Amino acid sequence: MKSTLITLFFCFVFSLTHAQIERIEPPFWWSDMNIGELQILCYGKDIAKYDLHIKDITISDVTRTENPNYLFVTIDTKGVKTGTISIDFTENDKVVFSQPYEFRSRKENSAKRKGFDSSDVMYLIMPDRFANGNLKNDSHKDTAEKADRSNPGGRHGGDIQGVIDHLDYLKDLGATALWSTPLLEDNEPAYSYHTYAQSDFYKIDPRYGTNEDYKRLASEMHKKDMKLIMDYVTNHWGSKHWMITDLPTKDWIHQWPEGFKRSNYRMTTQFDTNASQVDSKGCMDGWFDTTMPDMNQSNPLLLKYITQNAIWWIEYADLDGFRVDTYSYNDKIGIAKWTKAIMDEYPNFNIVGEVWMHDQAQMAYWQKDSKIGAIDNYNSHLPSVMDFTLHDAITVMFNEDENAWDKGMIRAYDNFTNDFLYPDINNILLFSGNHDTNRINEIYQEDINTYKMVMTLILTTRGIPQLYYGDEIGMLGNKDKKGDGDIRRDFPGGWPEDTQNAFLSSDQKNGRTEDQEAFHAFTKKVLQWRKNTKVIHTGKLLQFIPFDNVYVYFRHNAEKSVMVVINNSLKNQELDINRFREGLKSFKIGTDIITDSNINVTENFGVAAKTSMIIELK
Repeated sequence: MKSTLITLFFCFVFSLTHAQIERIEPPFWWSDMNIGELQILCYGKDIAKYDLHIKDITISDVTRTENPNYLFVTIDTKGVKTGTISIDFTENDKVVFSQPYEFRSRKENSAKRKGFDSSDVMYLIMPDRFANGNLKNDSHKDTAEKADRSNPGGRHGGDIQGVIDHLDYLKDLGATALWSTPLLEDNEPAYSYHTYAQSDFYKIDPRYGTNEDYKRLASEMHKKDMKLIMDYVTNHWGSKHWMITDLPTKDWIHQWPEGFKRSNYRMTTQFDTNASQVDSKGCMDGWFDTTMPDMNQSNPLLLKYITQNAIWWIEYADLDGFRVDTYSYNDKIGIAKWTKAIMDEYPNFNIVGEVWMHDQAQMAYWQKDSKIGAIDNYNSHLPSVMDFTLHDAITVMFNEDENAWDKGMIRAYDNFTNDFLYPDINNILLFSGNHDTNRINEIYQEDINTYKMVMTLILTTRGIPQLYYGDEIGMLGNKDKKGDGDIRRDFPGGWPEDTQNAFLSSDQKNGRTEDQEAFHAFTKKVLQWRKNTKVIHTGKLLQFIPFDNVYVYFRHNAEKSVMVVINNSLKNQELDINRFREGLKSFKIGTDIITDSNINVTENFGVAAKTSMIIELK
């Protein structure tokens, strides 16, 4: 065994010395995966001229492309044991050099891991803007853009250590899952902080930390019974990605005769039976932006590459879910195969796709087992989608104070009347804002009463609620007037030089202001209550048509019922309790968890103007 290790080490040093292999991906794999074959990418100068041999391993395919710097080697992994194998590169039947390749043991019950679900509350952060836990990595010698906190569109220094340092804050707030915008390397010279133009799919951006730091983040979260969700980008890579600068094949990305061609962004062409081919191609093959080459998921080598990469990160970092950026811009056949392969490997995992559309039928098309998708024999295999139509309603309806046929709270009611379109309505992601939208507290001018109504709805209706970092302290931001940097401000207290620290309560030195504390206290109270209230997670939704701009609905199961009241009018209102007997059943009394007040639900009761109630019936 010792001599074997010495030999492998010598071969590894030899290969590095002669620069025969610059990269090998995945960098290692696991011995007992359900996936039967592994595609190993070997990259190096003129590496395609070599033949390959692996002792006791079946090589099922070796693919050479028009670029001689690539070899794609597919091996049969069934029966492969934990340990290191040697990949021999030969010429004229002689071994020129060898490359060691490691197979590791999986974590016990890895395939059975449980993803996020409707019992969770997801907290979204932009890591560069959340907290700076390691001042030494704000800039890095291997990346182009350096830290400049004075620049709203620049890098500010937030990192993985900063997130780890504030997990107790998230736990105390009541968040149970963390979605971070991408953390993989983005080596664009400007605006790299958003990290959606990634330059290395197997490497955490060094300004955020290391791969081990990311793995440690998941571990620390699991100790606190929290889940980690990776923001995965399949549709586009960054222009500085090492494979983009030396393409394996011309069709690795979507090419256009005129060079750059921006997507028309009309995702409806993916299923429109009347769509022209030129428009369909313009959406799916057009580039999202000049720095984001559009990837061709119909290329089998690329599809296998991103599939294995996704599985590698789940296994390596011990992840609990994916949020997939711009899901519906991908080649829809290719992305369905990608999704299915991941869910086959991890049947209880969860993946939510960004399908930014404004019609429930069009969004429901993309959810797994959709009857709408079945019309053209399509199944995305995607467990969850984001409820953008509810977001559309939330951003306007609380400024509509008067009763109207199609305005105010009827917008929420109408949104839920279309729930029959979704195959799994509890597996829908709900939100009032994210890193691409104006801040909800900006839209409603930092009004705490409106915030309470918004959060009451998000946190008590069906689906999986998602909060955007800082909303819980009333953070503001308007991208239309000041650009994206304004909705992605630094969380106060995340940097040592900050004079105010909103991670701390108002009774602590330099902690939250009185106004911030009001936002935070309400959010924490409802989140902590929700965490242990199963009827909100999976109970049925029973809603009543809003009258006088007052919306009433129930979440109920066989054992429990919760009555939610949102009075969006400018007047105090009295509820005619007889109208809601179907939901109240035989309950006599309830407790409003917002005010801790007891309410007799056998008789009419009042609801103050612009307020909400969450009544736990007893």
